[in-house]
Amino acid sequence: MARHLITSAIPYINGIKHLGNLVGSQLPADLFARYQRARGHEVLFLCATDEHGTPAELAAAKAGKPVAEYCAEMHQVQARIAEGFRLSFDHFGRSSSPQNHRLTQHFAGVLADQGLIREVSETQMYSPTDGRFLPDRYIEGTCPNCGFDSARGDQCDNCTKQLDPVDLINPRSVISGATDLQMRETKHLYLRQSTMKDQLEQWIDTREGWPVLTTSIAKKWLNDGDGLQDRGITRDLDWGIPVKKGEEDWPGMEGKVFYVWFDAPIEYIACAQEWVDAGKGSDWERWWRTDRGAEDVTYTQFMGKDNVPFHTLSFPATILGSGEPWKLVDYIKSFNYLNYDGGQFSTSRGRGVFMDQALEILPPDYWRWWLLSHAPESSDSEFTWENFQTSVNKDLADVLGNFASRVTKFCRSKFGEVVPEGGSLGPREAQLIADLTTKIRDYEEHMSQAEVRKSASALRAAWVLGNEYLQEAAPWSTFKTDPEQAAAQIRLALNLIRLYAVISEPFIPDAAAALLDALAVTDRSWPADLDTALQILPAGHGFTVPEVTFRKITDEEREDWQARFAGNR
Repeated sequence: MARHLITSAIPYINGIKHLGNLVGSQLPADLFARYQRARGHEVLFLCATDEHGTPAELAAAKAGKPVAEYCAEMHQVQARIAEGFRLSFDHFGRSSSPQNHRLTQHFAGVLADQGLIREVSETQMYSPTDGRFLPDRYIEGTCPNCGFDSARGDQCDNCTKQLDPVDLINPRSVISGATDLQMRETKHLYLRQSTMKDQLEQWIDTREGWPVLTTSIAKKWLNDGDGLQDRGITRDLDWGIPVKKGEEDWPGMEGKVFYVWFDAPIEYIACAQEWVDAGKGSDWERWWRTDRGAEDVTYTQFMGKDNVPFHTLSFPATILGSGEPWKLVDYIKSFNYLNYDGGQFSTSRGRGVFMDQALEILPPDYWRWWLLSHAPESSDSEFTWENFQTSVNKDLADVLGNFASRVTKFCRSKFGEVVPEGGSLGPREAQLIADLTTKIRDYEEHMSQAEVRKSASALRAAWVLGNEYLQEAAPWSTFKTDPEQAAAQIRLALNLIRLYAVISEPFIPDAAAALLDALAVTDRSWPADLDTALQILPAGHGFTVPEVTFRKITDEEREDWQARFAGNR
């Protein structure tokens, strides 16, 4: 039994996320966690809400609520939506937790002791209109690199270039829109990443099999232009983790908080402490400290490409720089962007489907299947309603759902709601088992490598084999001349339904559970040997015909949803 630590990039607290956010981190992480559990491995799957920084303050101000109250409410909202999509976190934490406060301050203290933090007097944007310094996310303007007119002061979301507010063309205050910004002197702490460039590059080179997307972004930040730069880790904000050296005050840093991108990744570790403190587990250190057993853990992170630089450089710099025996990530699975119907998702314009809206329309499995089978791995992908309708109707309704319905209803009509006895399997069935074995082993290989789209393709191919067998064997015709042979064919087909449910559970957990419940299955083990797996339901075993596993999406529904979520162009 292997041990897998899995984390998803933690979503910002400010509002409900769209489907692109879901497929860019949380959903594929859940797929991987479910698969590893199904194979009998020990899994700790962690996620949290990212509650500090300007997004939280701005969203709370817009909602007219104190920021702490707003964050507490939105954490519950995001937790409910995650449950709605059946995201199987072992714990869904909060970066504002006491555990993360203590751990972030601890890391700052040990990094300072290692000489990796320096104090910098710098000029920073100040807004006389707002009466305050403006942290980078409180400033927007035009990106000097690509011309995007809503680039933030820390990074351009369009081209992912790291920025400073002074780089922006025509900067403006996000709070008031004021453009009369001034540069004034203030003091901040910087993580001396530049001194760790060689160490970080050597470490990255030891990571095996990372996606090209991940390594290319990391190497670009390391080597482009002036190379890896020191990075500010404090901000002039009211909301956040107060700057301290461990438990001690930090002279000159009064009233400042740690930068959200310093404390947010540390929440991965703190989240495990929260998991233990919530009574859900024990000994979080065996997952996170190599001197307490974490040396045999495989740690996999899932994230969108915009999060890659901080997870390949800044967070590892924090871990490596501490000199303490913390577990470092083994594999970073990064994703491109999911676009929406010829453009981008937009909260402000109401364009695209957001997670709460998706669950109002259809059950989670419909979304899980489409998103995972179209995951933006090698390039950006695009959601269109036509593609969604086609995929649901052909893959889920026509292939998997139709197979389960035809087999169980035919059995009920000819043999009753019981696995029939009699007959024996022949060459056709032997070939089916051989072909299925090949497909399932392909599926297992892709899943173990977190190759999401290839996994979905191999799974669907396994479903198709069952349908092709049913068409060729034609038990409804066989029954007329050889009822016992038809019984053997249907017995195999019923066992195929169980097999499909077991191996499909990581993708479509609700449908899998419904099929297994209808079949009254107690053995839900992974199929190590298909000959054995396809005999688990014995003759005489009772079942019930399941409800429709997946219904088809009508043209009228598609057109209605397309208009509803088009937004204000």
